[in-house]
Amino acid sequence: MLKGHTIFITGGAGFIAQVLIARLIDNNRIVVFDNFSRDSLTGRPHEKHPNLKIIRGDVQEYAAVEKCMAGSDIVIHCAAIAGVDTVLKDPVLTMHVNMIGTANVLKAANQHGVSGRVVEFSSSEVLGSMALNATELDHTTVGSAGEARWVYAVSKMAGEHLALAYYHSHRLPVVIVRPFNVYGPGQTGEGALRTFVRLAISNHDIQIHGEGTQIRAWCYVDDFADGVLRCMEDEKAVGETFNIGNARAVITTFGLAQTVCRVLNSKSKIVFAPPLSADIALRIPSVEKAERILGFKASIELEEGILKTAEWMLRNI
Repeated sequence: MLKGHTIFITGGAGFIAQVLIARLIDNNRIVVFDNFSRDSLTGRPHEKHPNLKIIRGDVQEYAAVEKCMAGSDIVIHCAAIAGVDTVLKDPVLTMHVNMIGTANVLKAANQHGVSGRVVEFSSSEVLGSMALNATELDHTTVGSAGEARWVYAVSKMAGEHLALAYYHSHRLPVVIVRPFNVYGPGQTGEGALRTFVRLAISNHDIQIHGEGTQIRAWCYVDDFADGVLRCMEDEKAVGETFNIGNARAVITTFGLAQTVCRVLNSKSKIVFAPPLSADIALRIPSVEKAERILGFKASIELEEGILKTAEWMLRNI
């Protein structure tokens, strides 16, 4: 268990960061650095915790990142523009935030001599549109240039390369994690499962873009946080990339909508609409490396995760 550290979290007001903060805050000092474009922090039990410091800032501004990171020995870089709808609205901003922001965080961490860990959040999107049992050594790939969907993947691929360059050139203790469709209580923004659950508990129509044949593996946020914490604690993680997901919770998008309706006893109708952009046909990770090196294995099955997510929404929204 991590104790006595100062942990700097970019995107610290985000969904996944809240689960990490809740696990870490009693025994560590947490510095949240976020522009609050999405806010999952306000109203959380730890919002007023004496070990929490909140700074409104933009990862595109190096001077602010460098100043606010001072004294930190662990950095978790969650900040990014993400979500298909958000990316399509402003692909230029997506590239700027994700690439320049990551460069700034890595440069500042190296400048301050961060010695504990620098956790770089990448994405399963770097594996392209067809990823079956994809390992960390599989080729990264994206679609055609000019298709806005892929600017997110390109920005995350660039972040991986830069993070590993800092590791090899400066021995910065970097770990890269690739989340695979993380969902759960407190999620903000886009996300098919969050959207489906929100609509189902209100008995509103659930809209699927395309035929609903896209296949995903869904990972409950508590499981994902467990994988990230293992990356922070295990020295064998340094310089490595890990797929963090649940390879058992595999289902089509249409099947997911049906499952949500069944589990929540919803009267929602499932309707179809044209696709918004290029899509990922198949995305299932191999998590063998994370299990072998970190001892990580997801434990929350899909139906349990759906129920937990719905229960939280009913209490809080």
